[in-house]
Amino acid sequence: MSLLRSARFPAIMLLLAAIVGLALANSPWGEAALEVQHTYLGIPGVFELSVGHWIADGLLVLFFFVVAVELQFELTNGQLNSLRKAVQPAIAAAGGVIVPIAIFLAFSWGTESANGWPIPTATDIAFALGVLAVFGRGLPSGVRVFLLALAILDDIVGIIFIAVLFTDGVNLAMLVAAAVLVVIFGYLSRKLDTRAGTLIGIVLVLLGIATWVLVYLSGVHATIAGVALGLAMSQQPALHARHAMEPWVNGIVLPLFAMSSALVVIPAVSFGELSPAFWGILVALPVGKLIGISVFGWISQRVAHDPSVPRLPYADLLAAGALGGIGFTVSLLLSELAFAGDDLLTDEAVLGVLAGSLISVLLAAVVVSIRAAGYRRAADETGAEIVEDEHSGSETADLDDTPEYR
Repeated sequence: MSLLRSARFPAIMLLLAAIVGLALANSPWGEAALEVQHTYLGIPGVFELSVGHWIADGLLVLFFFVVAVELQFELTNGQLNSLRKAVQPAIAAAGGVIVPIAIFLAFSWGTESANGWPIPTATDIAFALGVLAVFGRGLPSGVRVFLLALAILDDIVGIIFIAVLFTDGVNLAMLVAAAVLVVIFGYLSRKLDTRAGTLIGIVLVLLGIATWVLVYLSGVHATIAGVALGLAMSQQPALHARHAMEPWVNGIVLPLFAMSSALVVIPAVSFGELSPAFWGILVALPVGKLIGISVFGWISQRVAHDPSVPRLPYADLLAAGALGGIGFTVSLLLSELAFAGDDLLTDEAVLGVLAGSLISVLLAAVVVSIRAAGYRRAADETGAEIVEDEHSGSETADLDDTPEYR
């Protein structure tokens, strides 16, 4: 289980799952795999979803619950618990949203692909931190903290996009009922340390399932149920739940979603015939994120610098920007939502996300490796110790005040 809680291994699993999905879709077994993905399961005539939707609308709720718990912690006790702490990564995150959108629209303005502008705005926290852990041995902890903060803010933006842009024909009665259950869920979670803790735990699970069903039936994307429950739950029980769920989310939920999303038949067309959606995402993820995060991050350190937090050198901001281009999980979900009903555009958008994220992985590996090597040399020269973080798996040296790296 500890392997699935590390930063490195889940990122490798995600990449392998996507490769397997893409290879399977384009193999002799591709048609059978797609048939399985579109097979409906559930109670006939009452509540049925295809296998693909059970994964994207059902299992992925667990991922969003875990993200929401981490967000709740960061907003109350972590790196975003004050405006002073949050403003720098917030400005960098804004750049990492605005610039990719501008690049995407430069390719797709005036075409049917333009609806996909939210797709390249996401950063995959698990994947980005995994790449950082693999190639960033020796980088100061400030880089990971900065990346984590802006990735969480990115997730907030993605959640807002999902809730606002991809909600159609809302059933207010269902939504209000779901909100009531969320309030009850939050209240009961504060009673888990009583004698009736086991019974309350069972009730919480049932309330969570009922909330998910109501949110799904309301017309709001079902993953929002996970966000609401994660934010509403009492913090200590929520952190315990996150710890228990993390290996299952990393080892089953995310790889299954990656493989299902990557079940895309590569279009038998030339590069010139690919849609603007593909090209917009392909360029916006690695280039837009790199420019947006690094430039806006540099600006934020000049206009909103917190004296208690060491400034990151521009080269470190470039490393964070390259890592931010790994869109993957949320970008794949946004691709399915933005082009729902248009299978060809969805497939090309998914291919754009996979290719753009892969380019970002390779770019980040190079930039982070070069930067980390410089910090390791400085550590050798100064005798600083490089320590591995037991939770993240990343190894850092305390060189924030080394002049040549400022």
